[in-house]
Amino acid sequence: MSDSELEVPPEDMPVAEPPVESRHDQDDRLKPEFVREVLDRIEAGDPDGARALVEPLHPADIADLLELVDREERRALASALAEILDGDVLAEMNDWVREELMEALEPHQVAEIAGELETDDAVALIEDMEEEDQRAVLRALDPDDRAAIEEALSFPEESAGRLMRRDAVAVPEHWTIGQVIDFLRSGEDLANDFFEIFVVDPSHRPVGTCLLSWILRTPRRINVADVMQREQTLIPVDMDQEEVALRFQKYALVSAAVVDQSGRLVGMITVDDIVHIIQEEASEDALLMSGAGVEGDINEPVRDSYKARVRWLITNLLTALVSATIILQFGGAIAEMVALAALGPIVASIGGNAGTQTMAVSVRALALNQLTRSNTWRTIWREILVALLNGVTIAILLGAGAALVFSAPQLGAVIAAAMMINILVAGLSGVVVPVVLDRFDQDPAVASSVFVTMITDSMGFFVFLGLAVATGLV
Repeated sequence: MSDSELEVPPEDMPVAEPPVESRHDQDDRLKPEFVREVLDRIEAGDPDGARALVEPLHPADIADLLELVDREERRALASALAEILDGDVLAEMNDWVREELMEALEPHQVAEIAGELETDDAVALIEDMEEEDQRAVLRALDPDDRAAIEEALSFPEESAGRLMRRDAVAVPEHWTIGQVIDFLRSGEDLANDFFEIFVVDPSHRPVGTCLLSWILRTPRRINVADVMQREQTLIPVDMDQEEVALRFQKYALVSAAVVDQSGRLVGMITVDDIVHIIQEEASEDALLMSGAGVEGDINEPVRDSYKARVRWLITNLLTALVSATIILQFGGAIAEMVALAALGPIVASIGGNAGTQTMAVSVRALALNQLTRSNTWRTIWREILVALLNGVTIAILLGAGAALVFSAPQLGAVIAAAMMINILVAGLSGVVVPVVLDRFDQDPAVASSVFVTMITDSMGFFVFLGLAVATGLV
């Protein structure tokens, strides 16, 4: 077919889009081919075509798309998608990427986006901005929105006050179900999404809750007080978000009322907010235990990642000097029997792994309020028992192997004893160190790994080399 026979579609004909399922792989992630196609259209000067490809995506997928590209491509992509980058997309976005995009927006543009969001999402959008930029955005907001956000910002970071929504639906207990239904249908300023209604007394203190399903299935003439559930979980406005998440998990909550110091209802927290908190707290603990910093994000600037990680590497260097000093004290024994130099790191390494296992279990138990003052000693004895069983197993395997390889039964017995002792020390330190840090109101996820590693490494070398000398092996 010649070029003259080709049919050229009119310019206003919509560009054919790939089917929705082709945009994602089997793990529901955006395919590299789709991401490349969007970027290629932007590079070719076709922002409308790129926007047509992206517009059908869920806000979370659009946020993922912006996070998948590098900094320079992200600016061009954000410019092409400006019309669909609304508050829902920014609310789903990684903090570092969102801050980068926000820097390119004018205060009135940020205010427009914040005004579209629930109060908690709007607070998350502007709370990390520079103080001057934050004030400019607040001035551009509607008075009601500004008052709600300023009130939220007055609460401590990562508290229920920052997390809650202000538009909780509350009714007096003397109302009938019919009055509640009429109120819900006629109320123009009610929350868009809610699962239950809070029943309050004349002082606006919560006295019960009523699920929407109950209201729908109850005759109109019945009083709210006759069907509401009086027992409820109230969240203090200054409670830490991690404790809030634990309460939602413990009591299987879908939503909960937030109260101020006088017990008055000031807002509500819903389970969709808690899902994000659980993910954030779990990620934060994992990063702190590894020494990668609080953020530890692949979009974090290199300089910030360097500053967060190098301090812990320097700390590890200093603690490693303790092990090195111990080894130097036994330099003569190592020179006399080279096998000690080969086997010593095995004792320290396995002890370190055993300590890390126990430490991870302990830190998790503390985070979930499973490990408390009432069961501390029981937990310690449990971990000692587990360490004893592990120690016996590994000691037999390592001792027999060393005796056969080096044809030295005494060496096998020494390393088996050292292995047994070090694993017991590892099990004990793995639970005691996090508990002690927690008792002193220090985050056990931050420094536990440094201390546990120092203890298991130094004790591993000290016990092994010390037993070798004490038993006359060298």
